[in-house]
Amino acid sequence: MTSLAALHSDPAPVIACTVSRDIQNFDLLIEDMEAELGACWGDLAFPDASSFFDQPDARSLEFIAVAVDDQDEDNIAFIGEIIRNAKRRNIKVIVIAEELSPIALHQLMRVGADDFVPYPLPERALHDAIERVRRPSPAALAPGQGGQIVPAVSRSHRDGVVLPVHGLAGGVGASTFAVNLAWELRLAAKGTPSRVCLLDLDLQFGSISTYLDLPRKDAVFELLSDIPAMDSDTFMQALQTYRDGLHVLTAPADILPLDIIGSDDVKRLIEIARSQFEFVVIDMPTTLVQWTEAVLSQAHVYFGLLELDMRSAQNALRLIRALKSEDLPYERLRYAMNRAPKFTDLSGKSRVKRMAESLDIDIEIHLPEGGQRGRGSRPAAGRNRRQGAAAQGNPETRELAFRARPDVGRGRGVTDRTLARCSHDTRRPMPGPPVPRPPRSARTRRAPPRRPRQPPQSPRPSTRSASARSVWAS
Repeated sequence: MTSLAALHSDPAPVIACTVSRDIQNFDLLIEDMEAELGACWGDLAFPDASSFFDQPDARSLEFIAVAVDDQDEDNIAFIGEIIRNAKRRNIKVIVIAEELSPIALHQLMRVGADDFVPYPLPERALHDAIERVRRPSPAALAPGQGGQIVPAVSRSHRDGVVLPVHGLAGGVGASTFAVNLAWELRLAAKGTPSRVCLLDLDLQFGSISTYLDLPRKDAVFELLSDIPAMDSDTFMQALQTYRDGLHVLTAPADILPLDIIGSDDVKRLIEIARSQFEFVVIDMPTTLVQWTEAVLSQAHVYFGLLELDMRSAQNALRLIRALKSEDLPYERLRYAMNRAPKFTDLSGKSRVKRMAESLDIDIEIHLPEGGQRGRGSRPAAGRNRRQGAAAQGNPETRELAFRARPDVGRGRGVTDRTLARCSHDTRRPMPGPPVPRPPRSARTRRAPPRRPRQPPQSPRPSTRSASARSVWAS
């Protein structure tokens, strides 16, 4: 009877599903799902997901893991509709993204995805994401509770992607990377209602205003001094507009202590920025402060800039240890190698590989060295058109424009360097793919023109006399 009852027992309810084009492309996801849920999960293809949500078996679903890669970018709208259908049924959504462009990732997060994990999955990354989506959302503070004024945030149907940039050592180009990232995202979103915001949170030595030739406003200090009373109107008034497209919050005019703002203040600042912009790029100070955790917890991708030297390697190792010891989501870090070796520098590329293996990280973005020209000078966005046009052939400019475009870069990141490599003229369309050459057998080779044959000529008779011939013969 016991064995018969075991045979007729109801199967375990399905509490999670993976939704993908082909789950076999995400073998690490399969292993982690089995380790976390055992047999209480299933797999769905994209065409079958929406219809399954209407079936009785879907009532026990807690969350779905939508696995996408660069080949799914053409179907982002269809995948977004799947996420909407899941959210209508109160099903949490975790996006597993491999080489997905920032714009495509933003579209998925905007339609309602609750969390994002990069692929290949870092250790315990899926476990932490499942815990975050299962955690109940904290109740909102009612107006007037505790005697604090909580102004209403004006939601503009936006839920921006947060992209902090952190330099792991001095002089690695974190600020210039942040400027390039914000500017190229703005160029990629040209002609669309998407807006980009650049926040300079290096309160002591921020240089974003210098790069873009923007003045430092006193309104920034007033804003940072009273963030709990800030609303969207106050926030927008403190911003400055660069070239009618990029909105910038510069560093204060005077050096301020980094603890003038706390974790709650930074969360409030990022929340309002996300409500008004599709992309929020943050230039972080090199020093780890109390509110670094708040930025990391809200970041979708946290860029770490380093160079091929010992100080960057040591600081990267110390940062990883600090994040792991505090149980922070270190898997959100995406490492970028600035001034990376050229394509033909095999010894330099092997050094980069050994550095990544010794640190147990993936250096996904390699920013080429553009030479001495323009280093230390003003960004081309703040220079005239002629100077900026001279930098268009720079390899770093091409790399920046290549990786910023969602249809070309495939989410592999955006390059670093100053905007001296990114002029106004870079808005021109990128050149298309090279035209394939026909096979050798199909090529027509033009033969050189044949010269007409001359009739053979008889030898000319000698005109020299016999005496002359005898002299020459002697």
